[in-house]
Amino acid sequence: MKVIVLGAGVVGVTSAYQLARAGHEVTVVDRQEGPALETSFANAGEVSFGYCSPWAAPGIPLKAMKWLFMEHAPLILRPKMDTAMLSWMAQMLRNCTSQRYALNKSRMLRIADYARVSLADVRNETGIAYDERMQGTLQLFRTQQQLDASAKDVKALAADGVPYEVLDPEGCIRVEPALRHVREKIVGGLLTPKDETGDCFKFTNALALKAAELGVTFVYGTNIKALDVEGGTVRGVVTDRETLRADAVVVALGSYSPLLVKQFDIKLPVYPVKGYSLTIPIVDASRAPESTVMDETYKIAITRLGDRIRVGGMAEISGYTNDLGQKRRATLEHSVTDLFPGGDIGKADFWSGLRPMTPDGTPVIGPTKVKGLFLNTGHGTLGWTMSCGSAKLISDLVSGRKPEIDATDLAVSRYA
Repeated sequence: MKVIVLGAGVVGVTSAYQLARAGHEVTVVDRQEGPALETSFANAGEVSFGYCSPWAAPGIPLKAMKWLFMEHAPLILRPKMDTAMLSWMAQMLRNCTSQRYALNKSRMLRIADYARVSLADVRNETGIAYDERMQGTLQLFRTQQQLDASAKDVKALAADGVPYEVLDPEGCIRVEPALRHVREKIVGGLLTPKDETGDCFKFTNALALKAAELGVTFVYGTNIKALDVEGGTVRGVVTDRETLRADAVVVALGSYSPLLVKQFDIKLPVYPVKGYSLTIPIVDASRAPESTVMDETYKIAITRLGDRIRVGGMAEISGYTNDLGQKRRATLEHSVTDLFPGGDIGKADFWSGLRPMTPDGTPVIGPTKVKGLFLNTGHGTLGWTMSCGSAKLISDLVSGRKPEIDATDLAVSRYA
């Protein structure tokens, strides 16, 4: 079949790679001049198969109220008269129950565990390098209350068979030796040892080259204007250059996916939640992380990427804005210098990206009511983590094959 993939971020490129391996004639269309130049460009760098939780959780509404008044807040809300924003927030609040949290986390862990195996397969097939490390994620708790609250995550990890280890301060230092300098600031941690790290931008660009070797055509610098649908079946994609014909279309446009499909009354509750990052050159490796440390207080990930530290986090709900607020930079700097002052902050690169979030945390992967039109979007902060598993799923679904894991509750129809 002729398949068009819309979007050349990590989700789009991995999808194209798997579709090409399945024998399809694949074209990728993106408005940028190359792969991974938007949300996949400078994300936190963590590949968190175990540290994988919905943002909608019991107690989050109360925490959110407190965060709004913190100097270094993990959540920033800039409300607008935007029906999509208000609807998304209302749906997210409805998911902040114990029952829905358990269901959503289980779905997310199912995809993430599949993605862990799928990423290893891609790495073995291609031999690509992307500053990868396989040393786990350490969720770091500064207070006893945070440590106690992690019990619900431990329960979910145990139920899904995901390896984990609850650590005291000395255990945290064993995993991340640089923490010995700030031992008095930590009370414990939760280690998910199967997690990885890596530069998403490097990975996506390297895989795009491998996909091109398989025959994938990349059409860059091209604006997508509309989907061409006749009689309830997708026929192709209208761009600002030409109309491209296809037997199937995969929408992997992140936060912009709902804007494209809404004309067909497909209610896709994906909304942009802006995140920020700093990329800092390391000058003292003994004061830098070995893998990823998630600073639970500020919800900020501090990751080792080769000779750099990537610091990423925060959730700003402000619509489709991509400005760089200096207050957000101050929060990133505060977290990393407080724990790992081994980088040259003065030479840091500051960046922001729009994460495509669903109100239940689970991505939307699967068919739509338009025949031949598929979605692979809504991964939130876990696009890099889930990309390879999502790509295999969407390839199987487009090809008419039964996926290796259950995908029936991942499609947009779950919101009906």
